[in-house]
Amino acid sequence: MSKVPLTVVGAELLRSELHHLKTVDRPWVINAIAEARAQGDLSENAEYEAAKERQGFIEGRIIELESKLGSAQVIDPRTINADGRCVFGATVELEDSNTGDVMVYQIVGDDEADIKQRKISISSPIARALIGKSSGDVAEVQAPGGIREYEIVNVQYI
Repeated sequence: MSKVPLTVVGAELLRSELHHLKTVDRPWVINAIAEARAQGDLSENAEYEAAKERQGFIEGRIIELESKLGSAQVIDPRTINADGRCVFGATVELEDSNTGDVMVYQIVGDDEADIKQRKISISSPIARALIGKSSGDVAEVQAPGGIREYEIVNVQYI
């Protein structure tokens, strides 16, 4: 089984979601199913069907999270010493060579990616173009509108 990279924060978020599913959502849906069964005829009971569907989703998500956490390689960006190179977990400050816009992104696992929080997936085109590069290097990214160039201004491991 291949290892799935996660930051410490990402792993904790998945653990938190798993705990919530097991301690809150699962008991709630079991109770909802019991209440729906008490109403009698299950063949025409919409509440029962909805609760069973919800239970299937919850159980599937629990299995998925347990699998991801079981195969996770948790990486703490603060302990990385990559000599200023862009690696998984690094926070990278970029300057768009065309517009001069400056942006900051952290390279994270697929499950942690959230562009609103400036976290990009390790498998995204921009992250793939950044990996291995250092401050002062230029990364070329294939975007829908053509090739974009970004100069790496700073790389941090925070």
